[in-house]
Amino acid sequence: MAGRNCFSFIRFVFFSGILTSLLSCHVVRSVYWNVADLQDYKKFPADTLFHSQTSWVFYDSYGPVRSDSLRFDSLLEQNKTVAFLMVKNDTVIYERYFRGFSRTSTLPSFSIAKSFVSALLGIAMEEGYIRSIDQPITDFIPQLSDEGMKKVTLKNLLEMRSGLNFNEGYANPFGIVTKYYYGLNLRKYTLKLKTATEPDSLYQYQSANTQLLAMAIENATGRPLTQYFQEKIWHFIGIENDASWSYDSKKDHEVKAFCCLNASVLDFAKFGRLILNQGLWNGQEIIPSKWVKESFRIQNNSKDSEGYAYTYGWRVTPEGDFYAKGVGGQYLYVCPHHRMLILRFGSKYENMAWPPFFRKLCHPHN
Repeated sequence: MAGRNCFSFIRFVFFSGILTSLLSCHVVRSVYWNVADLQDYKKFPADTLFHSQTSWVFYDSYGPVRSDSLRFDSLLEQNKTVAFLMVKNDTVIYERYFRGFSRTSTLPSFSIAKSFVSALLGIAMEEGYIRSIDQPITDFIPQLSDEGMKKVTLKNLLEMRSGLNFNEGYANPFGIVTKYYYGLNLRKYTLKLKTATEPDSLYQYQSANTQLLAMAIENATGRPLTQYFQEKIWHFIGIENDASWSYDSKKDHEVKAFCCLNASVLDFAKFGRLILNQGLWNGQEIIPSKWVKESFRIQNNSKDSEGYAYTYGWRVTPEGDFYAKGVGGQYLYVCPHHRMLILRFGSKYENMAWPPFFRKLCHPHN
């Protein structure tokens, strides 16, 4: 009996070792976890972003439930929404959660994180760590091996006009973006990037652009991105719940800046409020106001897959609204004209064209 137990233990250790080895491969991790979902923040190691010592809260303004509100709820739920928030003039005018989520639930931002990195770049410039947005990325990451990277500027990276040889196809488990998301050595992959076309010649949405910007910020400031973010933004805006930012592996600890900031919907909304107020938080300039204004200025013909102008990590609508977007239908939508914020988080886009929906909510008479 003892020999049988010993053999069972050895077999368990053997197959556990094989499973651990397989899960270190980004292809297997991609197939095993299938597709990105709302539980991904639990799957990866992450740095904690601590809540503020003093919380700041939006006003609540809930009226009686009406039949049209119930229909609105049903529409959201049918289209795989888990959280929907509308804020006007610092007052919550609509807030709903579905599928077991609540106002304290942690949700992954996916590519909404790119807009946070853009804000950090503006702060680093204001503080003198970065001289100009037109500096080449190799000023900050000289280890980049491809000669073509010497022509790629920070501005090219912000605008997704860098010309990188990088395919954003999420469905391919062997693809480069899958390696970025599921792989364990993000820095190694990034340092091997090469250019395929001349910088600034065309728009191509590529997550590697934001990863390069994050590494540039870290090297320029001498601080990890999450520490700089906590000190310069998160600390100031009255965050109520601890958040996190995922990184690749405990061994290499490279933050996944292009995708993986995780927080509650109300705390994400506070970043939206900061942007809505031109980088000011209760009179204090957190993000340089001139950077915020520059971030939404349309300077070229860059258009995303839905035809919206793409600027410094944001999409801009014809009405002058702007929004950050993450895969699966995560949105942080800012409507300056009516002082409104709309946040939608969900497991899928489902059957909704969300930006036109938000535009109609903000501009019902257009």
